[in-house]
Amino acid sequence: MQGQSLLKLSVVTLLVLNAALLGWFVFKTDRGAADDPDPSAAFSPPQGPIVTGSDPITAPAPTPNVAEVAPADPASPAPAAAVPSSAAPSGLLPEEERVIALFDRLSPSVVFITTMGAVHTYFGRGQLAPQGSGSGFMWDEKGHIVTNFHVIAQAQEAVVTLADGSEWPASLVGAAPDHDLAVLKIQAPKNLLKPIPVGRSKELRVGQFAMAIGNPFGLDQTLTTGVVSALDRQIESMSGRQIYGVVQTDAAINPGNSGGPLIDSAGRLIGVNTAIKSPSGSSAGIGFAVPVDTVNRIVPQLIDKGRAERAGLGVMLAGQVVARRFGVEGAVVRTVNPGSPAEAAGIRGFDQDRFGRVRLGDVIVGVDRQTVRSTDDLTKLLDQREVGDEVVVELDRAGARRQVKVRLMALN
Repeated sequence: MQGQSLLKLSVVTLLVLNAALLGWFVFKTDRGAADDPDPSAAFSPPQGPIVTGSDPITAPAPTPNVAEVAPADPASPAPAAAVPSSAAPSGLLPEEERVIALFDRLSPSVVFITTMGAVHTYFGRGQLAPQGSGSGFMWDEKGHIVTNFHVIAQAQEAVVTLADGSEWPASLVGAAPDHDLAVLKIQAPKNLLKPIPVGRSKELRVGQFAMAIGNPFGLDQTLTTGVVSALDRQIESMSGRQIYGVVQTDAAINPGNSGGPLIDSAGRLIGVNTAIKSPSGSSAGIGFAVPVDTVNRIVPQLIDKGRAERAGLGVMLAGQVVARRFGVEGAVVRTVNPGSPAEAAGIRGFDQDRFGRVRLGDVIVGVDRQTVRSTDDLTKLLDQREVGDEVVVELDRAGARRQVKVRLMALN
C-alpha cells in the first residue's frame, strides 16, 4: 500500500517538472523572437519562378513591413506609368510622331480654293455666288498655287484660303486641260508662302507610304494616309485626252480633295490628287493623282506662257479602226503637215492610186527604241518629251523598216 503511494507521488512530480520545463522553453522562445528586429533577414524566399516539373510556379512576393509603407499624400502626384521602350516620349508610337511632324510641316503649304460663278436672279441680272471648292498647294514664294483644271473650270473668280484662315483673291495664270492642271496666283505676304518640296515619279514604288492633304467636302486641312497602290495608270482628262503615268493610291480622296498634294514619307510631292473610282462618288480606296514628273514639266510652262506646249512630229494620225482595216499594228500616219519636222524627215501619209483607192503610207512602230502598237502608245511617249527634243522614229512602209530622226515641234 505504501509502495503504491510512492509511485503516484513520483508520477505527479514528473508531470509538474515537465510542465515547468515546457513553460520555460516557450518563454525563452518568445523573448528571442521579440529581441530579433528583422526575423525575415534569416530567410528570403526565392524570387522568380520555382520550377517543379515542367510548369513554372511563381513564388509570392514577400509581404512588405506595414511600418515601412508611408500613407499616400493626396497633394503629391501619382507616379507616371512606365512608357514602353517602343513609344516616343509623348507616349505615341514613332510612326505616329513622324506622320504628325509631316502634317505640321506641310499643312501650311496646302490651300482651300473656293470658286465663284454667275447666277441669274429673278430680274435677270447676274451676280457672283459660290460655285464649288477644291484644294491646291503653293508652288513657289511668288504666290503661284497649283490645282486641278477641273476645280477652276468655268469659274469667274476664285478665293484662296490659307492655313491661317486668311483669304486672298486669286487670278488665273494658266491652264492645261489635257493634263488637268492649272496655276493661280495670290498677292500674299512672303512669310505666308511656303512652297511644297517636290519629288520625282521615277523613284516611286508600289507599297510605299502616301499621304493626302486637302479639303474634302469643304473640311479644310484634312489628312488621309495610305500607300501607293499602283503606278502608270491612265485616266481621261476633261479635254478627252488621256493622262498617262497616273499614280493610284488608297489614301482616301473625296470631292474637295481635287488639286491637293499627294505626299511621300519624306514630305515630297509625288502627285496632284485628281480623281477617284467609285460607284457612290465617295472614296472607295481607289484614288488617282497626276504624276509629279508631269507637274514638273507642265507647271513652269503655265507660269511662263500661260499654256502648256505639246511636243509632236507634225502629223495627223488615223484611228485604230483604220489600222485594223489595213491589218497593221502601230500609229498610222494619215497626213503630214507642210513644213513640219515630219515632212523634213520624209514621213508619208495616205496616198491614192490612179483609181482613187487609198494607199497606206508610213506606220510609226517605235520611238527611241520603245515599241509603238497604237496611237495611244505614240501619244504617251511624246507626252514625256519636250519641244525641241530629237527622237528616233521607226517606220514601217509596205513591210520595209527604216529609222529617221525628228526634232519635235510645238503643237497648237
